[in-house]
Amino acid sequence: MRIGELSKRTGVSPRSLRYYEEQGLLTSSRSDAGQRHYSDAAVQRVSLIRQLLDAGMSSRVIVTVLPCVDVPGDLGVAEETFTAMMRERDRIDADIAHLIETRDALDVLIKANSRHRAELSTTPQPVPQSA
Repeated sequence: MRIGELSKRTGVSPRSLRYYEEQGLLTSSRSDAGQRHYSDAAVQRVSLIRQLLDAGMSSRVIVTVLPCVDVPGDLGVAEETFTAMMRERDRIDADIAHLIETRDALDVLIKANSRHRAELSTTPQPVPQSA
C-alpha cells in the first residue's frame, strides 16, 4: 500500500510515517517512480510504534525496543528490550519526582500570593485626590 493508504488505515499523518522511516522504525520499498510502498504488516507496526510513543518512549529508544518484535525468540534481544523499558520507566519516575517538586514550589508561591492578596483586601486603599 502507498503512504496515503497507510495513513488512512492507521490515523497517522504521512509526515509522521516518513519520520518513522527516517528514524529506522518503519521500512518501505520504493516503486520505479520513487513512491513508498508498505506491506500490510506496516499497519500493525505503526500501531505498536504509537503505543510505544504514548508510553513516553522516544524514537531513539523505540529503535532499541523493536528488535524484540522483529526477533521474538531471541533471549538476548528480550533482555535488552527489558533493560531499555526499565530505563525508560526510571526516567519517567525521575520526571514525575521533578514535576512534584516543581508543583510544591509553585504551591509555596501561591500560598504567599494568597496571603498578600488577603492583606491587600483588608488594608484601606488611599483615595486618589483630584486636581
